[in-house]
Amino acid sequence: MRESLEQLYDGHAQALFAFLLNLTRNEADTRDLLQEVFCKIARRPDLLDGARDRRAFLLAIAHNLALDLIRRRAARERKHDALASESPVVFEQASDLDEQCCREALSAALAELPEEQRAVIHLKLWEGLTFEAIAETLGIPANTAASRYRYGIDKLRALLRPIYGELR
Repeated sequence: MRESLEQLYDGHAQALFAFLLNLTRNEADTRDLLQEVFCKIARRPDLLDGARDRRAFLLAIAHNLALDLIRRRAARERKHDALASESPVVFEQASDLDEQCCREALSAALAELPEEQRAVIHLKLWEGLTFEAIAETLGIPANTAASRYRYGIDKLRALLRPIYGELR
């Protein structure tokens, strides 16, 4: 006799959730995977027909889905790390050698900033956003956006001061 999806969920969701949470260590991922398990069963209820122990079978499905997620994330992180290890070209090549040196120095100085300050500076200078728009984009208060901008600009000034001296 087949259990309804509701009965399966009521009988096994708590155990599956605990198992998945232990594997992923992330509640949002756990909820997504739990939903995926039951969507899979909803699409193909016959999957459980040959299972001797339904909970063990559901746990196996959950385990396989979690491993797939973990592998996808690891592959994405490897690609991200490979891209991060490359020196990004922030600015176009300049035809003038002095201008190219300035662009490279600015790119290197930007790389020295914390990610939060770099994001605010980019949005302010290159995208022309207001602090209110930056705050909304990054999910931070406007005063925090303004502070990160000010601290980032101060650090850029300090880092680029030697270049500025050479140009004078």
